[in-house]
Order: sequence, then structure tokens, then C-alpha cells
Amino acid sequence: MKVAIIDDEPYSREEMKHLLSTYEWVEVIGEASSAEKAMELLLTDDPQVLFLDIEMPGMSGVELAEALRKMKKRPQIVFATAYPDYALKAFEVEAVDYLLKPFDEEQLARTMERLKKTVAGENADGRESRSQGKLAVQDEDKIIFIEPEAILYIFREERETYICTGKKRYTCRLPIKELEAKLVTYPFFRVHKSYLVQLPFVEELIPWGNGVYQLKVSGAKEKIPVSRNYVKELRERLEL
Repeated sequence: MKVAIIDDEPYSREEMKHLLSTYEWVEVIGEASSAEKAMELLLTDDPQVLFLDIEMPGMSGVELAEALRKMKKRPQIVFATAYPDYALKAFEVEAVDYLLKPFDEEQLARTMERLKKTVAGENADGRESRSQGKLAVQDEDKIIFIEPEAILYIFREERETYICTGKKRYTCRLPIKELEAKLVTYPFFRVHKSYLVQLPFVEELIPWGNGVYQLKVSGAKEKIPVSRNYVKELRERLEL
């Protein structure tokens, strides 16, 4: 998820960047200190989400949000402000959420879940055209193209990324973070900083001590490590 932070206070921008850095599926692609500079950033970097302050010199955050409603493809808006009085106006301009400074991590976590679903829904609108594409992988001395649906899991080891299907293991030049972004319309889930798993192939979640688990994936001999930070969300995604 490509995010930009718009706030005239450098400290607030740094705090939000720090909080967002804990989400591996989020990339802060830019920041701006005013609504006017934000417009330039929108044209050059095309963020999917804006974390937007309200009280800024010149154009306010609400005025910027109103202007963005005229765009055919506009970013999602999360207001991040010290002022509670604009909440009603924020939702009139269809903001996803309204965060008050100082930021509460639990509230931010709920906002991020809402954003994940909203942006994934937007991406799914283009699923039909994108799902016709295939993933380029290295197979010995040639490049072949495989269907994303055939991938069991992906992992990174040293400087190589490996794509594992039920038949073979391939190498890929892209880091996991870029692959995760490319495969956003498919049911992949990050279970570890170095592992990405396609959820329909998960068969078992096995305790491994000290809050760590392993996954058994259909068609794979290897067990896949699950970091304790991902266990709760993984169970929520797997269970009815």
C-alpha cells in the first residue's frame, strides 16, 4: 500500500512514519508540508492513501480532500489531526478514518485494517484484467511464466527470492515486498519477514514453542515458520 503523509509539523510526520514502518505491507512513498505540495506529490507518485492533517498554512486538509473528490482516481483519506471539531466534515468528504494526535496505536491498527480492505477492494475491481497476467521466474537458463494460483509460498534467503509451486522451486529477481504488492489481488499472507504463503494451501498450524508456530502447506515438504507477530491475524484469516 503506497502512502503519503501530509502535515506541516515535521515531528508529526516523523511519528506517523515510525508507526507505519511496523506494517510491512505499507510503503511511505512521500511526504509534504502543505496541501499545495501534496498536489504535486499526487501527480508524481500516485499514492493510494493520504494521512492528512487539517490545520495547515494555505489550503486546509479538508479543502484538499474536497478538491480530490473531483479526481477520477483519488487516494483514500485518513485525517490525522490535533483538532476533534472537524470529524463530521471529514466524513462528509468520505474520509476512511479520523485519527487524533497524539496517535493511539490500537486505533491506528483498526484504521490500517480498514484501509487494507478498502484498497484491496479497489484493486479487486481490476482483478479480471490483472489476473490474466503471469509471474516471470527463472528456470535454469530460461525465463518461464507461471500462474499466481499455482504458487504455494514464496520465501527470501540471502539475496535470492524463491517461488515454490507443487512441482518445482524457481528463482525470481524481485524482493518479497514487490511480489506481495503484485499479488495483492490473490490470497497471499505474510507469515514471516521472509515468507509469503497462499492461504488456500494451508493445512495445519503447528505450535513450535515460545509463541512461534509452523505451517504445513499442501504439496510442500518443508514446514514454514510463522512469526508470533503474525499468528493472531493469520488465525483470523484462516478461520470461519
